[in-house]
Amino acid sequence: MIKYILKRLLMMIPVILGISFIIFAIMDLTPGDPAASALGEGSSVEARERWREERGLNDPFFVRYGRFILDALRGEFPDSYSTNEPVNEEVLYRFPTTLKLALLGTALSVVVGVSVGIISAVKQYSIIDSVSMITAMLLTSIPAFWMGLMLILLFSLKLNWLPATGIDNWKSYILPMIAVAINTMASLIRLTRSSMLEVIRADYIRTAKAKGATQKQVIFKHALRNALLPVITQIGINFGIQLGGAIIIEQVFAIPGLGTLMINSVRLKDTPMVMMSITFVAIAAGLVNLVVDLLYTLIDPRTKSTFVKN
Repeated sequence: MIKYILKRLLMMIPVILGISFIIFAIMDLTPGDPAASALGEGSSVEARERWREERGLNDPFFVRYGRFILDALRGEFPDSYSTNEPVNEEVLYRFPTTLKLALLGTALSVVVGVSVGIISAVKQYSIIDSVSMITAMLLTSIPAFWMGLMLILLFSLKLNWLPATGIDNWKSYILPMIAVAINTMASLIRLTRSSMLEVIRADYIRTAKAKGATQKQVIFKHALRNALLPVITQIGINFGIQLGGAIIIEQVFAIPGLGTLMINSVRLKDTPMVMMSITFVAIAAGLVNLVVDLLYTLIDPRTKSTFVKN
C-alpha cells in the first residue's frame, strides 16, 4: 500500500510540471505588460525597463521557467508583481475559503445525488424516476454562474432570506454551495441510478432475495456497496470540477477566495500569483484523487490486492 501511494505521488510530479509549463507559456504569450500593471500606466519607459530587469523578465522563456521551478523546489517563492508580497502567503490565506466551498458543494452533491439516484433505481419507471431524470437533465444544462445569479435574485433580492455576497457567516455559504453543486449533483443522480440498476439485476441479488433478505438489506447491504465504486470515482472527478467551479462562483458572489485572487492576477498579468494558484489547485485535486482510490479498499476489500501488487 505504501509503495502504491509513493508511486502515485511520484506520478503527480510530471503532471504538475506539465500544468505549470502550460500556464507559464500562456501567461507569457498573452498580451499585456506586467510592468505597466505594477507601476501604473503613467510610469516611464525607463522605470518599466528597470522593473523588468530586476525581476529577470528580459531573460529567455526557458531560463525564466527553469528559475521559477528551481526556486519553488527550494521553497523560495517569488513575490507577486502587484502586491510585492510572497505569493505562497496569499495563496495559503485564500485557499481554505475555496476548499471549503468545494467541499461543501461536493458534500451536497453526494448526499442529494446518491440518495435520489438510489430511489430512482429502486422505483424504476415510476413518476419519481421520471421526475428525477428530467430534473437531472435540466440541471446538467444549467451553467453554474447563471444558477448563482438566479439564486441571488430569488433568495437575496426578492425574499431577503440569505446574503448575496461575501462570507460573513455560515449563511453566506448556502447559495454558493448550491450553485457549485448543481451540475455535479445531476451527474451523480444519473450515474448512481445506472450503476444501481446494473447491480440489482445481478444473480447474487436475486439469490439474496430468494433467501428472504428484506428490500432494505438487499439495497444497502448487497447492492449499494458494489454500485458505489464508479460513483466514488466520479465524486473524485467532481471535486476537481468543483474546485474549478468555485473559482467562477466566487466572482458571482464576491467571495474573497482563491478564484477571485486568480482572476484578478490574470488581469494584472501577475504570473507568479497565477502559477502558484493553479499549481496549488492541481496538487489538491491530485491528492483528492489519490484518497478516492484508497477508499476503494474500504468499500470493496477485493481491490486491496491490486494496491499491494502495485
